[in-house]
Amino acid sequence: MGTLISGAAPRLRCPEEANLRAPETVVSLHVSFIKAGADLIETNTFGANRRKLAAHFLEEDVERINSTAVKLAREAREIAGRDVYIGGSIGPLGELADVTPEYQRRIFGEQAAAQHARGVDLFLVETFFELEELLIAIAAVREVASLPIVALLTFDEQGETLGGVTARQAVEALADSNLAAIGANHGAGIHAALTALTEMHATDDSLALAAMPNIGLASMAGSRVVFPHATPEYFADFAAHARDLGAKIIGGCCGTTPGEIGAIAAAVQAKRVPSSPLIVQEREVTLSVVEQAVDTRLASMLRAGQWVTSVQLDPPLGGNHRGMLEIAASLENGGAGFVDINDNATARAGMSALMLSTAIERTTGLETIPHLTTRDATVLGLESQLLGAHAEGIRNILAVTGDPPEVGDYPGSSGVYEVDSIGLVQLLSHLNRGEDYNGRAIDAATHFYTGVAVNPSADDIDLEVERYRRKIEAGADFAMTQIIFDLELMDRFFDRFGGPSPIPVLVGVFPVWSHPLALRLHNEVPGIIVPDHIQEALREAGPEGPKVGMELARELVEASRGRAAGVYLVAPFRRPLGILELLADAA
Repeated sequence: MGTLISGAAPRLRCPEEANLRAPETVVSLHVSFIKAGADLIETNTFGANRRKLAAHFLEEDVERINSTAVKLAREAREIAGRDVYIGGSIGPLGELADVTPEYQRRIFGEQAAAQHARGVDLFLVETFFELEELLIAIAAVREVASLPIVALLTFDEQGETLGGVTARQAVEALADSNLAAIGANHGAGIHAALTALTEMHATDDSLALAAMPNIGLASMAGSRVVFPHATPEYFADFAAHARDLGAKIIGGCCGTTPGEIGAIAAAVQAKRVPSSPLIVQEREVTLSVVEQAVDTRLASMLRAGQWVTSVQLDPPLGGNHRGMLEIAASLENGGAGFVDINDNATARAGMSALMLSTAIERTTGLETIPHLTTRDATVLGLESQLLGAHAEGIRNILAVTGDPPEVGDYPGSSGVYEVDSIGLVQLLSHLNRGEDYNGRAIDAATHFYTGVAVNPSADDIDLEVERYRRKIEAGADFAMTQIIFDLELMDRFFDRFGGPSPIPVLVGVFPVWSHPLALRLHNEVPGIIVPDHIQEALREAGPEGPKVGMELARELVEASRGRAAGVYLVAPFRRPLGILELLADAA
């Protein structure tokens, strides 16, 4: 309903608003499905819960939208002149990070009560990714109505939900819930639904099942969502397969039109026999490689308590890294143990830190610590980048959230930020366990050594302490501080933390070469404090500023010994080899 309504009634805040603003569209769609042969139609209420409607400023219309939806479905039944069932559609709440089970029950119950009062015949609790949320929704519906309930989860091609629940586990969890039917809807299409049904049927062949898949994978054509051109014949064969697997309810989800429903109805009425297999055998991994986990040199040194020295570099702003490779070779010869590579620092696009790190490790003996920001990619994109980098030998990763885009070269853009640095650490931990972000198995586990940033001079020190604690709990292996000029800030931070850092910490050292640069860092760069005495020393030094800045940096490096596991030295962007002088003393 939602897909078709969105196409037929433009400028709606959400499909469910059509119940109030375009009721004739809703009725006509219902009528078209009934005339095509549907025995059960769903109300236009999939996202009509208070939490989702609030995103469109419609939360005060929860009761009106739901009750009107049932009214419109009943009107369509009368117009069509067929005695079809009306199912109340109830979908998930969306992001659940800050939602308690009690709140979920209340929201689901409110929606179900409004639909029950207006006269639905049954409920379809559908398109759930999380089994626990589905169980809460079922319990909430039970509290307000004794009508039949059909429970539907969304599965991928391997028969797993996004939350990592298999079809077998779903059957076992729902078997005692006294449901009219359980099954699969939405998803990647017919293949995914039949895969889930096959496993459900094998688990308990006495269950009544339901199959209502999307017509296939959607794509975008401009602003329009476009679905594949599945033939009615294909859907008729799907119906025959589903019926053989124990499906008592067979239909469709996104992209389904009266044409597909008509084909299903005809196939069921004719007791059609499946003509050909529809479940495609997934590829098999032809070679299973179990890689032995080997410590990176960074991990080995930190675990052995050896002093670590890294140099931080900014990637090139163009498409050629030859000069950067020469710089990396010079740093190696100058005593650098590692180089860490910024990832679009200050929201200015440069060469990929992961790609550059791969090139450096291939052509020099240096081990790299590429930064990876969550600002520039979705979780899917981050996971893809990490798997590719791991295959190329990258093991150390510094997980950072990233500066907001408006501070850089793209003021009109917005960051992705599906997760922050804590979420990225969680992703890395999942990959190291051999699973993706949602807990589903991947072909082979990774062996990343994960670093995080920590800022002892943060404005909100309590928040920074709490975030540092959460990063460690998520699986961080080491930390690198923001650039600092006074180690007392670090001491105060860990006093607030409650003791020494449980993971090794590298201190960020920046040899500031002039008073104007010190002023800019202090006044314009968030999270950096340049103490007054350093500003004054650089002001008095005048043209001797670079010499004074280098000496102050040497003092900071020496003071870090015994208080930290090592240092990283920030190389000047335009004169990166200028760090060699300090590197000789810091190594």
